[in-house]
Amino acid sequence: MAQVLEFKLPDLGEGLTEAEIVRWLVEVGDVVVVDQPVVEVETAKAMVEVPCPYGGVVTARFGEEGAELPVGAPLLTVAVGEEASGPGGRGSGTGAGSAGAGSAGEPAAEQPGGGRAEGSGNVLVGYGTSEAPARRRRVRADGRAVTAAPTAPVAHGSAAGPASPVAHGSTAGPASPVAHESSAAHASPASGGANGRVRAAEPVDGPVPVISPLVRRLARQNDLDLRELTGSGPDGLILRADVEYALRAAAARGGRTAAQEAEAHAAEAGRVPVSSAPRPGGVRTPLKGVRGAVADKLSRSRREIPDATCWVDADATELMRARAAMNAAGGPKISLVALLARICTAALARFPELNSTVDTEAREVVQLDEVHLGFAAQTDRGLVVPVVRDAHARDAEALTAEFARLTETARAGRLTPGELTGGTFTLNNYGVFGVDGSTPIINHPEAAMLGVGRIVPKPWVHEGELAVRQVVQLSLTFDHRVCDGGTAGGFLRYVADCVEQPAVLLRTL
Repeated sequence: MAQVLEFKLPDLGEGLTEAEIVRWLVEVGDVVVVDQPVVEVETAKAMVEVPCPYGGVVTARFGEEGAELPVGAPLLTVAVGEEASGPGGRGSGTGAGSAGAGSAGEPAAEQPGGGRAEGSGNVLVGYGTSEAPARRRRVRADGRAVTAAPTAPVAHGSAAGPASPVAHGSTAGPASPVAHESSAAHASPASGGANGRVRAAEPVDGPVPVISPLVRRLARQNDLDLRELTGSGPDGLILRADVEYALRAAAARGGRTAAQEAEAHAAEAGRVPVSSAPRPGGVRTPLKGVRGAVADKLSRSRREIPDATCWVDADATELMRARAAMNAAGGPKISLVALLARICTAALARFPELNSTVDTEAREVVQLDEVHLGFAAQTDRGLVVPVVRDAHARDAEALTAEFARLTETARAGRLTPGELTGGTFTLNNYGVFGVDGSTPIINHPEAAMLGVGRIVPKPWVHEGELAVRQVVQLSLTFDHRVCDGGTAGGFLRYVADCVEQPAVLLRTL
């Protein structure tokens, strides 16, 4: 007999709390195997494919493409068991109504025959399916024990037939999920009144269905008991809109109108209230996903880092000749950005103050031992900064290979959060855009960034005579808290010397 298990959006790491559905990889009725990617989501860090920890038949999907889901929200349900995994193809023997739906906290559930649903182990951060914890039991007023088992939803686009979960209020048979005790405590958003919003309910035991810390803080600041609310989100998840609605309703009962309450709440939270007047026209692009993460990080950098920039022109003719000689000698080709990265790591060895970060709480400058070199890469999804781990321990050939791999992965939108975080210094080659100079924003929480402009033929005094040479402009933007101009100038001058005379690098090889 099949059992329906619910797969929720897992913790994707790096403190991410939500993700946007980019593309579904399965349809309702498809048979999936353990660890098969079922949906492609975009977080503030990257696009990732989310594998399902269960094997069986997909009975329901939650959310359309383009929708944002918080961590812990249901993604899909899978019918697991002999009937679900047996022959028959799409939609065969799902038997979704025959067992209670599992949850993200119950990855491997008991099968009717005493076995366990197939699991995959820890497939994502904080998400495993190898063992099933004992289900929580609570005692009703009449002394009977009740097992908590959430009811699975009805599959999209299909009538509630044998493959659908038992509806609320129906008689729970021997193989049906246990009916909820209080319909008020588990009512759907539509039951909240004519407006379909959240309404107060009897306080419930167990954890409050809230994920966002902002929602908890908003409720705490206004002395609102979240246990008295029924959320309008998936599985009764309490959203910020639910809390604000409850606050407006409470204010209206106290004599203030909803508009007055909204204005007062906006003033308390430091927000500008939304005007009811028509907004001006034009194209509006939401700041979310990668674009939103970039906006937040750059804004924080501007607020916290007192940056300064210095720059110098350098004759890159000898560097270009050295690269041509390397590539003519056979073997893998060496990229220009790899040579510049090698120069950066050599310069950071001489001026380690620039490979550091500032601990604002402790008021300390933390000088780092390893060089994890980030480089700016422009993609169709926006600007990203992949990180080359332990760049100081790699030669030009290894750096070339890693730059190529990360660039290709970035263009495909497959960078992992670990490949986008943890940098200690950034190399920004904006010369690819055909510009000479820039004053970039430091990639918080790093302390410096080297900028490289385009390399173009220019008149240059070489060995006392005017000649046409390959000239590049180099700039260094640095956190003035970690060093003064003497250190920054010394770093940039050493980089320029290595560009003009690559033999200088032989000292550090």
